[in-house]
Amino acid sequence: MTYRVCFVCTGNICRSPMAEYVFRARVAEAGLADRVEIDSAGTGGWHEGEAADPRAVTVLRDRGYDCDHIARRFQPSWFARRDLVIALDAGHLRDLRRLAPTEDDARKVRLLRAYARRSTGVLAPDDSLGDDLDVPDPYYGGPDGFAECLEMVEEASTGLLAAVREHLEGRAA
Repeated sequence: MTYRVCFVCTGNICRSPMAEYVFRARVAEAGLADRVEIDSAGTGGWHEGEAADPRAVTVLRDRGYDCDHIARRFQPSWFARRDLVIALDAGHLRDLRRLAPTEDDARKVRLLRAYARRSTGVLAPDDSLGDDLDVPDPYYGGPDGFAECLEMVEEASTGLLAAVREHLEGRAA
C-alpha cells in the first residue's frame, strides 16, 4: 500500500516545492521511494502551470536536490487520495482544514515545522499551532530567505520521515 503526502503553500512555487523535493530525497535515502508518493500544491491558483521560482530551484540545486516542478492548486477531492497534507504555515493549515470535505480529511492536515519539534514526529490533531511553526514566505525577499526556508524544511523532514515510517510499519503489521 502506498502512503501519500502532499505539501501545500500559497502559490506552489517556493515553499511547498522545496518541501516536496527535500522530502522526496529523504524518502529515497531511507529506501521507501516505492512506498511513499510525494507531491505539492498551492491554496490558490495564481501560479498554476508555472515552474518553481528560480530562487527556490537555485537553493535546492545548490544543496544537491532535483527540482522539476510545475505549480498547481490543491483540490478538495485530493483529500481522498492523500494520507497526510502538510501545510507550510498556519494560514494554509486553516484554509486546508476549511476545504476538507470531512472531519477525517481535516485531521490529515498538519504543519510541517511541528515535526521539527517532536523527536518521534507523531502529532496529536490538537497540537498548538502558533506562528512560530510557520515556514516564512521567502517570495518577496532575497536568496537568504530561500536558504532559511530550505533549512527549516530540512530540519522538519527528519521528524516527518519518522512519522511516515511509523505509519508504514503500522500498515505492514
